[in-house]
Amino acid sequence: MEHEVFVPFPVGAVRRVLSDPARVARCVPGLQQDASSGAALTGRLRLRIGGSTITYRGEMRLTERDGSYELSGEGTEARGSGTVTLTLSAQPEETPGGTRLSCTGTVAGVGRLAEFDAKTAESVARRLLDRFGAALAEELREDAAEVPVVSAKPDGDGAGAAESVEPDGDGEEDGPLGGAGGFEDDVLDGEPLAEAAHARRTMIGRSAEEVDHAPPRGRYAPVPAPEAATGTAVLRWAAPAAAIALAGAVVVTRAFRRRR
Repeated sequence: MEHEVFVPFPVGAVRRVLSDPARVARCVPGLQQDASSGAALTGRLRLRIGGSTITYRGEMRLTERDGSYELSGEGTEARGSGTVTLTLSAQPEETPGGTRLSCTGTVAGVGRLAEFDAKTAESVARRLLDRFGAALAEELREDAAEVPVVSAKPDGDGAGAAESVEPDGDGEEDGPLGGAGGFEDDVLDGEPLAEAAHARRTMIGRSAEEVDHAPPRGRYAPVPAPEAATGTAVLRWAAPAAAIALAGAVVVTRAFRRRR
């Protein structure tokens, strides 16, 4: 059988994974590796074929030869006496956007696997290789996610130096005036610290609309205009005085009448 698998990563990255038998084993779908594996990978491989599931117990060996990776293995049915042997060769080749794995292999078996026709067995093998390629790509994505992110900052000589970005001790970045949030230590736009602190406290718990429409305070507060003497204020004082004068005139008039 021949089959090609596309992996969206460079050839060098793909080769690093294929050179590590433990990582290759993690990418084989349905494979449960034994903890005590030595040079050969031992474990159980669960294979789904034709609506049935066959579990094989055995070992695999991975070797590199002339830039190609060769996998060989044999296993025995966990429930039965059937056996299977496998040889697979994978050649990584550079292709636009990633790597192409050109695979060739043969599978021979007796027992339950031999009950299925060659077309069904070939379809299962192709699906197994496609899933292996997807798992290999996921393995490489995890490698990329573990790379630390650094920012380049020029040093005194102008050369870039890797530097991680760390917050200040209080968890805030310096503001434009050198203090946290942009406030200096003792003055805010020429105002004393107490007045500036009062202005900050009055902003707490108020909505943005209230803050935007609130009248300015402190040195920028408008000076209230003196109240003008209106006609209402004059009448407020003139009415009692007129009443007193009228009462006095009545008293004087009655006094004159009595004398006559």
